Amino acid sequence: MKTILNLLAAAMALTLAVPAQAQFAKPDDAIKYRKASFNVMATHFGRLGAMANGRLPYDAKAAADNAELVTTMSKLPWAAFGEGTDKGETRAKPEIWKESAKYKEAADKMQAEMAKLNVAAKVGNVEALKAAFGPAAASCKTCHDNFRKD
Repeated sequence: MKTILNLLAAAMALTLAVPAQAQFAKPDDAIKYRKASFNVMATHFGRLGAMANGRLPYDAKAAADNAELVTTMSKLPWAAFGEGTDKGETRAKPEIWKESAKYKEAADKMQAEMAKLNVAAKVGNVEALKAAFGPAAASCKTCHDNFRKD
């Protein structure tokens, strides 16, 4: 029994020691993953923006659902910026890797704004959504301006 527990503990330790980017077989897989994550996030964020800006009728349930999804998606792409993912079919600027602390700070700020947007969307009125949408959009724009080619 002691041997089994030791083997299990060793297996768990090994699993925890593997870096997050090891989940991708190759850099192209990571690039595809982060692009997909950003694409889904942008789609649902755009729906919130359309409601906040009056281009779509406000729907409290749809706003809450979209904000919840955006908040979840905002946490996903960052593990996919590992070694070797600066090459290939990507719009990521080299500054992401050269200024990684600045990039992480911007990503953390965006995630915090998305969490605030999520809380505001659950209030159930368009004014709360509007108030939180602007800062969330600004946090996205900061990253796009500094870290994305275009």
